[in-house]
Amino acid sequence: MIRLLVAAMAAWATLASGPSVAASPAKKAVAARDWAKTVVATPQGGFRMGNPAAKVKLVEYGSLTCPHCADFSRSSAAPMAAMVRSGKLSFEFRNYVLNAVDITASLIARCAGPGKFFPAIERVYAAQPRWMARLEAMTPAQEKSLQALSPAERLGRIADIGGLTQIGAESGIAAQQSKKCLADEAALKRLAGMYEAATALGVEGTPTFFINGSKVHAHGWSELEPLIRKAGG
Repeated sequence: MIRLLVAAMAAWATLASGPSVAASPAKKAVAARDWAKTVVATPQGGFRMGNPAAKVKLVEYGSLTCPHCADFSRSSAAPMAAMVRSGKLSFEFRNYVLNAVDITASLIARCAGPGKFFPAIERVYAAQPRWMARLEAMTPAQEKSLQALSPAERLGRIADIGGLTQIGAESGIAAQQSKKCLADEAALKRLAGMYEAATALGVEGTPTFFINGSKVHAHGWSELEPLIRKAGG
């Protein structure tokens, strides 16, 4: 019995002191790239989120004063973000401004730059009923006073009355920065250029969507999603 015990201890000592084979470390899973975090300004004047080589390229011409566009923003946010993250879909928003209020909201949202643009327009859309109601409630005297202001001052006053300046601040755009963007003539020309280009493509209202360069007949996410999936998204 003692001999067996000694032999067992000797064998254990040999194994313990000899070279050991370490378990191979588990390979770390390579995290898939989140393409939703890739946002750039495009030559056409819009902002694009996603893989530039995505199989499906979606472009929306939208107005920040358009209630249908706001509905689309709310209903499409989660499912479209999942498609964009995968790299299968890219989404570009191009402003199609309809009036002075739309110009004001658009310039403030665009003032945030590519990285903050999409969160900024989501905030503008989410608060749309509130700030539109404030502007629609302007008295004739307030409207008349706007006419006496310079274009930049007029847009700044519209932003203050509607609360768009505060919404911009929630997106990291200081009030002073918003006022500077509202007076940016190059930014105004960019909005005008997008409007003209959209009109030439047959855009007559908002939202209007293009998939891989072709205009599609869809006005909301329920109509658009099947078309995206059919195209390969």
